This record gives sequence, structure tokens and C-alpha cells, in this order.
Amino acid sequence: MSNPTEAKFGDPANRIAQTSHWTVLLRPKQPTLGALALVCREPVKAFGELSPGAYADLRGVVRRIERALREVSSYERINYLMLMMVDPDVHFHVVPRYEGEREFGGQIYRDAGWPGPPQLEPAIAPEGAARDALIARLRAAWNRAEG
Repeated sequence: MSNPTEAKFGDPANRIAQTSHWTVLLRPKQPTLGALALVCREPVKAFGELSPGAYADLRGVVRRIERALREVSSYERINYLMLMMVDPDVHFHVVPRYEGEREFGGQIYRDAGWPGPPQLEPAIAPEGAARDALIARLRAAWNRAEG
């Protein structure tokens, strides 16, 4: 069962992957192509409260995220933002960063903050078939990133 933060980010419909400790979700609002939410499944409200297993699992999840997002968005940098003000469950906003623009499904995704700090707005909110296609692309890239 999803925790409130997983649910807010659209679990299970927006789920890219899930491990025993983490859920990887497409952010409903995309400040850059492939932006994700990485949500801890443990009932903790502080990063320091994670179990040793969650910390160990995080390494592999991050590696797969980075491989998958490199394939999907060809990012130049990647930002992990822990902004637990509104949603208190431990989670990161994963924002691939790049100069210029990326295209997916006929939509242009620009990094409005490049080369400075990330800007979560403006953002594109893909819906319907466009959202489903992006999720499918990210899931396929995640599966190829195994190992």
C-alpha cells in the first residue's frame, strides 16, 4: 500500500519501479524531461531515520535511475532535491539537468534554470497517452539499467 507521498505522486499509475525500500515515480509536473520522485517506503519522516537496508538499497536505485535517465534525457547533470516541507515522507525530487531542450512525444522540454539552481516551475504536465508513453520509456530504460 502506498504511503501518502507515493500516492500524491500518482502511485501506482506513475510508478516506474519499486524495490523493497523505494518507489520511483514519474513526477506529474516535469520541469525537465524525465523528472522523478524517489520515495522511501519506510514510515520515516527524517533521512537519518532510514533503516540500514534502505540506505543500502538507495545506492542501487540511484545507479539505475542515473543510467535510465541518461538514456531517456541525455542529462548533463542531475539534482536530487529533498524538499520535505509539504510531503513529510522521506523522498527526493530527481531532476535531470541539461542545456538547451529535449523533445519527447512532440513536446519540447527546456531546463529553465540551466546552468543555475533547478526551477520546478515552469513545468509540463503530460497527460493521457503522452504520460503513458513517457512512463513506458522510463520503465524500459530502468529495466535495461539493471546490474
